[in-house]
Amino acid sequence: MIRRFNRYELKYVLPWAKCEALLADLDHHIPVDRNGGRAGYRVVSLYYDSPEYDFFWAKIEGLRFRRKIRLRAYVERNVEDIRECTVEIKQRMNRTLQKRRLLLPLASAERLCAGAAVPPDLDPLDRTVAEEVSYLVRAKHLRPAAITAYHRRAFEGMHGNAGLRVTFDTDVRARVHALGLAENAENHLIVPPGWAIMEVKANDAVPSWMISLLGRHECQLRRVSKYCLALATLKPLTSRASLLAAGVFPTFGESDRG
Repeated sequence: MIRRFNRYELKYVLPWAKCEALLADLDHHIPVDRNGGRAGYRVVSLYYDSPEYDFFWAKIEGLRFRRKIRLRAYVERNVEDIRECTVEIKQRMNRTLQKRRLLLPLASAERLCAGAAVPPDLDPLDRTVAEEVSYLVRAKHLRPAAITAYHRRAFEGMHGNAGLRVTFDTDVRARVHALGLAENAENHLIVPPGWAIMEVKANDAVPSWMISLLGRHECQLRRVSKYCLALATLKPLTSRASLLAAGVFPTFGESDRG
């Protein structure tokens, strides 16, 4: 597992009909993710935030430097079977996305994010990440805030396209109750059926063929955040009009259908 990396990340909210056309074009350029294959896989994430929802507001206000902590697991069958997860610090500096993460047993990850001591048997790189997580948990008084769950289909660049990753997330759901990553609880749709969130990620620069493809399919950038969308939909902290004005709440309107 890559513990640390920097990336550029572009996000789009698209009707599935447009995604199908993009998928067909991508097949000519890069292969599907070797772990998920064409069927894809299920992703579940637990986000932490302060009592004042500092991470949420940092995104809404468009701060150039912001970060958040989450636990993420890939579900093979049932969420109750989750035994390990990644603990991830996702940090943005201007246009650059930085991630630092470590893989832990689920129980250890939950204890770390609840303020317990850093596990003693970590290698130096993992210990550095764990210590930063521990510091943020204590400094910001972090606690579980929301869970998101969705189905992902991914394409992974190789050779000349190394570092490029394109993902399509559908059946995007969330909850703000029963905040255990492996808890089987009801999730609510936060993206309407027939819509997807597409992300284009690149280490250095997005290849020119990918830029041309995005232009040909009239894809428009969106400042969407699944975590913020979850809170805005299920636990409103401000008006939807304010979120629309900030550009972080998709309209899912006819103008986006293309």
